[in-house]
Amino acid sequence: MALSATPPTLSPAYLTDRYELTMLSSWVTEGTVEDRAVFECFGRRLPEGRRYGMVAGLGRLLPMIEDFRFGEDDVTWLEEQGVVNAAGADYLRGFRFTGDVDAYREGDLYFPGSPVLTVSGTLGECVVLETLALSVLNHDSAVASAAARMVDAAGGRPLIEMGSRRAHEQAAVAAARAAYLAGFSSTSNLAAGRLHGVPTVGTAAHAFTLAHATEAEAFRSQVEAQGAGTTLLVDTYDIAQGIRTAVEVAGPGLGAVRIDSGDLAEESARARALLDELGATSTRVTVTSDLDEFVITALGDAPIDGYGVGTRLVTGSGHPTAGLVYKLVAVGDGPDPDAPLRPVAKKSASKASVGGRKTVWREHDADGLLRSEHYAADGRAVPEGASAVQVPVVRGGEVVHRPDLADVRRHAAASLASLPAAARRVTAGPAYLEATPVTH
Repeated sequence: MALSATPPTLSPAYLTDRYELTMLSSWVTEGTVEDRAVFECFGRRLPEGRRYGMVAGLGRLLPMIEDFRFGEDDVTWLEEQGVVNAAGADYLRGFRFTGDVDAYREGDLYFPGSPVLTVSGTLGECVVLETLALSVLNHDSAVASAAARMVDAAGGRPLIEMGSRRAHEQAAVAAARAAYLAGFSSTSNLAAGRLHGVPTVGTAAHAFTLAHATEAEAFRSQVEAQGAGTTLLVDTYDIAQGIRTAVEVAGPGLGAVRIDSGDLAEESARARALLDELGATSTRVTVTSDLDEFVITALGDAPIDGYGVGTRLVTGSGHPTAGLVYKLVAVGDGPDPDAPLRPVAKKSASKASVGGRKTVWREHDADGLLRSEHYAADGRAVPEGASAVQVPVVRGGEVVHRPDLADVRRHAAASLASLPAAARRVTAGPAYLEATPVTH
């Protein structure tokens, strides 16, 4: 079959793996597709050396669950490809998710065993969400978890997300949103600004300087267009001369200089001394160039006022996957919503799961620091004095949880503040805690 020159506009329902629909088609054929079920998204472990993870992506995922539909052309194509049989095709024609979803709030922390997302409904409607849920949550949570560590390493100095040129064009937008909710101050990505309200920043690249006959002409053009408060990139040729030229052109009120190469600790110290010598005492020094939480930590004593982070935030070179999985944990023996659910669990070595729908709670000490996370699969309520972790986000297929990004960002900051200092260290270490079962 030839590829279309103009790809069709695809429903979120296509953002899935084939085997989700082949399983569904089999359940339709055998008559169990409407049996009650509960699926759970969790991580068996954190990435090596990480002490916590941060949940992100829920705000992107929920609208896609609401819009998870198959049009007639979609169903025809799926049947032609042998993905579903005739009975499966009939089922998909009227499909919409009508179940419930409970989740950790976006910006919350998660640990090994934390049931980040619980999806309840029919067997068929829950299974088809697996790939979509994992695609969104794994990507965004990986970026947010790395970003949160960088925020801690920066010690209050602002961080700019600038990884768009190192990622898929849509992943770049999602990464900018995830970094912002985790505590970054802004992004270079305009789509993230337009779609999600993330503050955008950016001035000029080396090409702008190279396109002018002299560095002074480039700086003069930028200052005339953007004002003296702009940031001038001073390392195209010689950093010291670039700084002198920048202050000569913009005056001592120059907003900032950016350094993108060399030994950033040494260069920032020289830049600060030279700026002060030239009377530009309020001009900020910002640095970029392959930064991550470890490099930022090493630069902690340098006279740096802000960081721009790209490649090591938005690509796998800077952060490991969140490692979330989506597993069936309970199933009914029929479609009756009041019928009991049987806990089911994998026993595979190193890939075991814990059966049963879980109630999750946390306990904090007198100072508000997080001390433990527990769950029970026996239907009990959250114990008195503890706090529930999951919140209802979808009911009957309709989204009921729509915090704005500013609220999510505040919750992420509060989540990080609930960790003791030792758990926020950038150095590698074991998970701060695990979600532990309570059976008594």
